[in-house]
Amino acid sequence: MTIRTYRPEVVAITGSVGKTSTKDAIFAVLSKKGISGLSEKERWRVRRSKGNFNNEIGTPLNIIGEWSDADMKLISLDTPAGTKRLQKVFFWVRVLLTMKVNIIIPGRKRYPQVLVLEYGADRPGDIKYLLSLARPKIGVVTAIGAVPSHMEQYPDVEAVAREKARLVESLPAGGWAILDHDDDVVLAMREKTRARVKTYGFDEAADVRISNFENVSEAGRPEGIAFKIEHEGSFVPVTLKGVFGRAQAYSIAAAFAVGIAFGLNLVEIAELVERYYIPAKRRMNLVEGIKDSWIIDDSYNAAPLSVREALTTMNELAATRRIAVLGDMLELGRLSVEAHESIGKMVVGVVDELFTVGPRGKFIAESAIKNGMAKTSVHAVDTVDEVLLQVQDTIQKGDLVLVKASRAMGLDQVVEEIRNMA
Repeated sequence: MTIRTYRPEVVAITGSVGKTSTKDAIFAVLSKKGISGLSEKERWRVRRSKGNFNNEIGTPLNIIGEWSDADMKLISLDTPAGTKRLQKVFFWVRVLLTMKVNIIIPGRKRYPQVLVLEYGADRPGDIKYLLSLARPKIGVVTAIGAVPSHMEQYPDVEAVAREKARLVESLPAGGWAILDHDDDVVLAMREKTRARVKTYGFDEAADVRISNFENVSEAGRPEGIAFKIEHEGSFVPVTLKGVFGRAQAYSIAAAFAVGIAFGLNLVEIAELVERYYIPAKRRMNLVEGIKDSWIIDDSYNAAPLSVREALTTMNELAATRRIAVLGDMLELGRLSVEAHESIGKMVVGVVDELFTVGPRGKFIAESAIKNGMAKTSVHAVDTVDEVLLQVQDTIQKGDLVLVKASRAMGLDQVVEEIRNMA
């Protein structure tokens, strides 16, 4: 009812990796559109999904109203069933009241003109349901990869792709499908949409192309990323501090593609990204560590593609030594063992000290040793508590520490243990 009443432009993002960073980059561009030339009242009103609330509960809430982080935490896994009952009751009462106000007293000047929403696909049918709530005019598909997340709910990779392709299939002829050019499965979706297509990526054939990318270090300190965005013969430089990896560049390129679809130019988009893009916490963020070390906090989530990208990034940054703390990648189904073993093979020659956490993490450790890493440099444990002091004791001045795993593994505790709290 809210969507039919206010008719906002809907930008929807799906994929296996990078959805939240892409959403935040798009929000930075659209919410501050025309920053140098328009007054606050003249700018677009834009709302984005909170955090990664992209399912059958979170998406309707994001459509209905603007909620605080504390509100959304009440319905997350961080708040177990049976706790904070009174706060939950009051929250749902507020939700119902907001719904009624939206319907009974329409306020077009109050409701967002643009909604930027993540569409999760944990299981078959999820995208179809979310499309029934809000059908977008612009659909963005980020990388899926050879081993997508949530594989345990699907028979094969093709089934994951079919589910996510529902987004581009639903787009109107006047809409835009924004596709990751470097992922063959995603690129093939251009044949499944009536909408106009704009691709992004590192490949020379991408419509919005990333070039001259580098992870930047200065005087032994990781600084950020720098690259160029090219489109139709023009280019602009982009520099971001405190974040790392090609994945961030992909998110920014997708935001450029959306900005172009909204009629913005490259220079304006670059300015908006550099001034207003705030990367989500625990996604390739730089944190100062104990003993004059540096931490790449990527502890929010993990899939094989994102872990490989994180290790590649780590290898490109200056450091005295490189330490990786890697935990289980969950929900990979029958491909789980193979996926973890592939990561173990990749760490050899990149990482000086490897710590793994969890039963699946042991496959990473065993594979690393099998592929030539010294046994004395590989440490496999079952729980986060076991790894905390070991990592703390191992860190030396100038070390670069990567912390990454699926969210349920709780490796954010490792980051908090070894960060410099001074």
